[in-house]
Amino acid sequence: MSDYSTSILPPAARLLVPVLYAFSIFLLLRGHNLPGGGFIGGLVLATALVLRVMVQPDKAPRLDLIVLAGIGLMVALIAAAVPLFLGQELFTGVWGPEFALPLVGKIKLGTVLVFDIGVFLVVTGVAAKILLVLLAQLLSGQTAPRRRS
Repeated sequence: MSDYSTSILPPAARLLVPVLYAFSIFLLLRGHNLPGGGFIGGLVLATALVLRVMVQPDKAPRLDLIVLAGIGLMVALIAAAVPLFLGQELFTGVWGPEFALPLVGKIKLGTVLVFDIGVFLVVTGVAAKILLVLLAQLLSGQTAPRRRS
């Protein structure tokens, strides 16, 4: 990885990464009622993971990010199929209890939130994997082969 010893990036990352982690969860939890959701929350988390790896290469995610995306896809599929087992149509929202969280507000448990969690995991896994591969290529000096005209 690059030498960031004279850069502002490491101290900024130490402050930003935990905030980005929390903000991604905030976006996930409020997304099915207000702007946000699994997609944008997953992008924010992927960005935080890549920023952390940029300044601390030894802190790369241990879990294979493609496996994480696969788990997220299964979670989303299960959430979409639950209504079928209750005699309803696919993707129909099935709701449970509602509760309040500090800073987030009211959260209503249901298949919509579970589906959002699945999307969150898929987007986090795929986006972080793509960005980490691009970062590794950039730092190793590899570039895409040029097409001849």
